Order: sequence, then structure tokens, then C-alpha cells
Amino acid sequence: MSNLPLFDCFDTAYKHPFGALRRGQPSIFNVRIPKYMQVSGLTLVMFRPGFKERFIELQLQDESGDDNIYTCVFSPGNIGLHHYYFTCIYEGRRRYIKRTGASLGVFEGDELFQLTVFDEELYTPESVRGGIMYQIFPDRFAKSGVKHENIPADRILRDDWNGTPLYLPDEKGIVRNNDYFGGDLRGIIEKLPYIKDLGVTIIYLNPIFEAHENHRYNTANYEKIDPMLGTEEDFVELCQKAKEMGIDIILDGVFSHTGADSIYFNKFGRYGDNTGAYRDPNSPYHSWYSFIAYPERYDSWWGITTLPNVNENNEAYTNYICGDGGILQKWIKLGAKGWRLDVADELPDEFLDNLNIAVKKMGGDKVIYGEVWEDASNKESYGVRRRYLIGGQLDSVMNYPFKEAILNYVKYANGQQFIDSITTILDHYPKPAVDMLMNFLSTHDTERALTRLGGEEVGWHDKNWQAERRLDGAEYLLGIALMKCATVLQFFLPGIPCVYYGDEAGMEGYRDPFNRRCYPWGEENLDLVEFVKTLSKIRKGTRAFEQGAMRFIQCDDNVCVFARFDRITRDAAIIYLNKSTKGRSFVLKNEKTAMFYDFEPAFDRYGKGIADGKVHVAPFDYAVIYCKV
Repeated sequence: MSNLPLFDCFDTAYKHPFGALRRGQPSIFNVRIPKYMQVSGLTLVMFRPGFKERFIELQLQDESGDDNIYTCVFSPGNIGLHHYYFTCIYEGRRRYIKRTGASLGVFEGDELFQLTVFDEELYTPESVRGGIMYQIFPDRFAKSGVKHENIPADRILRDDWNGTPLYLPDEKGIVRNNDYFGGDLRGIIEKLPYIKDLGVTIIYLNPIFEAHENHRYNTANYEKIDPMLGTEEDFVELCQKAKEMGIDIILDGVFSHTGADSIYFNKFGRYGDNTGAYRDPNSPYHSWYSFIAYPERYDSWWGITTLPNVNENNEAYTNYICGDGGILQKWIKLGAKGWRLDVADELPDEFLDNLNIAVKKMGGDKVIYGEVWEDASNKESYGVRRRYLIGGQLDSVMNYPFKEAILNYVKYANGQQFIDSITTILDHYPKPAVDMLMNFLSTHDTERALTRLGGEEVGWHDKNWQAERRLDGAEYLLGIALMKCATVLQFFLPGIPCVYYGDEAGMEGYRDPFNRRCYPWGEENLDLVEFVKTLSKIRKGTRAFEQGAMRFIQCDDNVCVFARFDRITRDAAIIYLNKSTKGRSFVLKNEKTAMFYDFEPAFDRYGKGIADGKVHVAPFDYAVIYCKV
């Protein structure tokens, strides 16, 4: 009697091809029914939420083995999120096959299989695939020492590069975020050789436009570089010199709100007494905002009054940002490769449609990423099912699900949960979006990965507890070992690795602002820096990492072995990760790796670990073997 599942959406023996489909692309569904189970009327039920179901009866295809194989073909005619399940009659009762266990059971209405159908014309920029991204928080990365003009007098200029960012409220109970360490665009230019040496092909910059808090997510003027960072000419030079080194620049676009202290709203009068929506009801910017009781009460982001929301679909605002010659196109013309969109789930579909048109008018190689913390394929926000990745909006997203899966697996060890988390995203997302997923371990919004892996969970601890806390010696050593394991997964899973500045140098830090300390120039963990450089070289050594598929070969609490392979180029690689405290040996050629051959060591140091047809991997180490498929 067979112990195989009745249906497994992750296995191409049951559903082929794997994952999301282009509109009109046929997909074969196979259901395996043990011969002792007499079923009738086995049917695939496919539907889009809010639309009528489609019923496709499966036909007996193969009865030669222990199980009867039933088959049908489905070709989607509409883009969007689809759900499906199977139903039949068994022992005189209506039964269902749904996601949990994929076994015949009583239907409860949830846990359906998901199928994402995307536009047949959807393609994402090839230049990004196979790349390596580096995220920079501009004030804290590198300081050129150049004197900048027109710095507002209310900014606190720090001269203690390694100091702790201010985090306590002032006498009025307000956290001002007005201390600046002086990182600037020219500092980034000076460090381009270092960034290039890491193997980086894309720099993602947190906001660089004029704003009056150090994070700059409260935009004051989309048309100007913040004076602390330099000038428009500095930005152009950065883009040009980066391009000469094979590096593109992506900007952070904050378009769901502006700063109250901005040229557009001007609550505090910084830009004049009778200008801005707050001070002048006849201001050209007044219609951008929603006033409840003018001027004191207005709609703001999460109720934070220093961040008034904008009406993104207001014609004047949309034209300002997305129109021909608008903000999006202005900065692309000056050298930007594209945009990462802050809080993409708070940007309405119509605005994202217009934004996509504006960016793609500048060339099909221009990039649009979105900040989405959940599964972007089935995300709902404000009662609307989002359509980010099915065509005409985002190219891809920040990959928070992978981040959580990697860190939880490396620290707490649950192999099956890791497989399910990774495979679910690969199953749900269109392949063009998968190939350029932004895979990170830390960001400016989360704890540093090293701290999370080696230290105590932040839990409900307040900022006073977080501020000066560091890993002790044993925690640091463990954290570095686990950080290396996590970075291996970050670099070799589908998508592109995005290194948050300083992660490669061993930076620590709990939540904002302690995850935004200054880069420790001269005090880096050089071993970790070299480790990242090596991963970059390995990644660029085969095209399997550009757009290759993925297959788990073995994954448990101690080891993770998986393959990346591209059937078009025939390039492949097998990644062996040993995150245990004992050395492990893996047979190179076995039943699960039979489709791969011509194994060749990636680098000499891994070749030395191969003997007797096995690859030997030390504790907290890895090996990558190039091969063919």
C-alpha cells in the first residue's frame, strides 16, 4: 500500500509546472488514489475569490501501480489569485482534498490550494537577476568630511561616529530623530571600491531627499537632496561612478505620506508663513491631504501627526510623482536604476499602476520593488486584494518571509517548517518576481541578524534595555557561526541577496535606532567580510543562481542540502550547509542527486573536502559543488 500523499502542490509529479502560471499556460494536475479506495466523480474545483467556480473532472490515467492516477489539465483564462481543491464521493459521502494533509476529509472551507496567475506579457529586468544588493542608511555608512551648505540650525551634528543614536524623548516627550552623524553621498562614492569588492551590483539607498529627521521617511522636498548628504551633482556623480564599476542605484520612494515639516504641508512654518497646505487653504498642495477640521485635524500615517497622509490618487499629486517629467522620472534621468516603495500596501492600485507606467517609460530595465512584509501574492490591505506581482505594478518585493524562515531555522532548527516556508513563497510568486526577490537578513526596520541569532530575543524589552546591550564573548562566537549559516542560505536561495550595510562587518543592534549605528570602519570583523566576498564569487560562478529552479535534497534540524539548476543553460549547483556542531559527510551521487552529474568543486578549499565520493563539511560550514543538469 502506498504512503504517498493524494496530492502535493509542491511536487511536479502532482502539479506541473510548479508554481504560478502565465495566463493561458496549461497545467497538469495529478491525484493519486490508493486502489483500495473506491472513489467516483473526482473533480478539480478552481475559482477566483468572488467569481463562479470552474469544475474539471479528472480522468483515470494510470492504474499500473499501487495507486490509481487521475489527471486533468487546467489553462487559466484570467490573471489574479485563484484557489482550488478536489472533491469526490467516497464511502457514500462527499469528500475533499485540501491543503492540510492533502487527504480526503470533511470540508471546512479553509486551507485551500493557491494558484497565482500572472500576465503572459510579464517580464522583469534581466540585469538584476544573479546580482547582489547592498542597502545603505545614508547618514550612518560613510562620512566624506566635505563641508555641506545650508544645514538647518535645529539639527544636532554628532562627532562621535561610534556613538549610540539618540533615542530618548525630549522635555516635551517627543523623540526628535534630529541627531546626524554626517554620512553623505561623497562618503559612499569614496567607499565604492569596497562595495564593488563585496561583489555588489546594486545599491539600495534609504531616503536621500530633503527631510528633517535622520531617517528621512518624512519627506520635506522630493526635488532636492538633503543638504547633509550633498547636492544633486553629488548624486549624479555617485550614479556615474557606480555604473563604471557595474553597480546600479535604487532609491527609496516614500509616497504614502510626506512630512508635516515639508514644503508641501509646512505645519511649522519652516518654508514661510503663508505657504503649504497647513497654512494656506489655497495652496496648490492643499488637495493632496485630507483635513478633518482645517487645519489642526488631518489624516496621518498610523496617527502620527508629523506624517500627514497624501491622497495618492489626487490628480495633482499623481501627476507630480508619476507624470511625465515627474519625481519618478526626474531621478531616473539623473542616474537611478529604479525605486523601492515604502509601505507599498498603503499605496492604492491605481497609483501603483500609474507609477509602473512612469518608471517603465524610462526603459524596461528600470526596477520597482515594494515593501511588503507578508506573502505578497495573497496580501489584502484596507479590504482590497492586492495585485502587486501579476503584471503592471511591482517587479518584486522585499522578502520578509524568507528572512523569517532563515533566521528561525538557523537559530531554532525546524527543517520541515523551513522547507514549507520557502517552498510556499516559490509556489505562490511568479517566477519573474522570484528571480529578483530582495533577500535580506536585517533591515533598518528590524534587529540586526547577528544580534537576533546570538543574543536574547528583544521581546517586550524597552529601548533603555536595548540601547547599550552587546553580545558577550560566547554569544558573539555563536552568533557569527550562525550568521555564516544564515548568509549561505541568503546568498543561494532563489532571489538576490541584499546585505544591510555592516551585516558583513559583524554589526550588532536591536531595534530602531540601534540597528542604524554607524559602519565600524577599521573595526570590522574581517573574517566575516571575507566570507561574504567568497559567497559572492561562488554565486557568480554559475548561472544556476540567476534564474535557476530549486529543489530540496535533504533538510533537517542539522543540515540543509538543496540544488539550484537551470534546464536551459544546464548549469546547476548543490549547496551543502552543516549548521550542527559535528562534521557531516554527504554522498555526492545518490538517488536524490541522480539528475545532476559532472560534479566539479567550486573552489579548491571545497575540493579538498571531497573524498571517496563524498563531500565532507565541517561544523557551521558549507560547500557548493558546481554540476550540470
